Amino acid sequence: MRVRGRVPTRRNGRYHIAAAAHAIYPPQAQTVATPVGHGTFHRWENALGHAINLGLVSFALWLLLSGHGGILLLAGVISCIFVVWIALRMDVVDHEAYPLDLRVHAVLLYWAWLVREIIVANLRVTRLILDPKLPITPTITRVKTSQRGVFGQVTYANSITLTPGTVSIDLSDGEIEVHALTREAAAELETGEMDRRVTRLEGDR
Repeated sequence: MRVRGRVPTRRNGRYHIAAAAHAIYPPQAQTVATPVGHGTFHRWENALGHAINLGLVSFALWLLLSGHGGILLLAGVISCIFVVWIALRMDVVDHEAYPLDLRVHAVLLYWAWLVREIIVANLRVTRLILDPKLPITPTITRVKTSQRGVFGQVTYANSITLTPGTVSIDLSDGEIEVHALTREAAAELETGEMDRRVTRLEGDR
């Protein structure tokens, strides 16, 4: 019988049994056991975290825009839970361009800044309306988006629309087309302050 490796030799009238066994049956490579289910748990944990973030942000946005309470508040909670459930069933929470590794304090800071911008813009538009000369200069402009995902870009576009005096018309090719009531409002958007703040919400991924 031919064997690979070192052929056993005869010493003192006896074969080296161990050497022969080693040549015929080489030892198997050692394998390292990995914890079963660790990857699955990690994916589930990420999906759950994203789902909670999505639900909280959806409800906060609904509450801010609706201005309702009582039974309608309960309806809003139910609708947000339903949206999150649909997103999980479609398996898009972890795979879409979803930047909500959002830190709660970052979201709160952004909303505080945005509310202040909305109030300031409201005062400006009110002053324009009350001015007998109505000094408006309607302008169409395009602003670039620096967000990595579609969700971030849509957040930016919606923030523009929420601010009185500016309305997002179109979002395509990494740019937002905006109608501004005045050239000053358009120029303020072009500075990129709002864009940078939305981009910071995405965090480091």
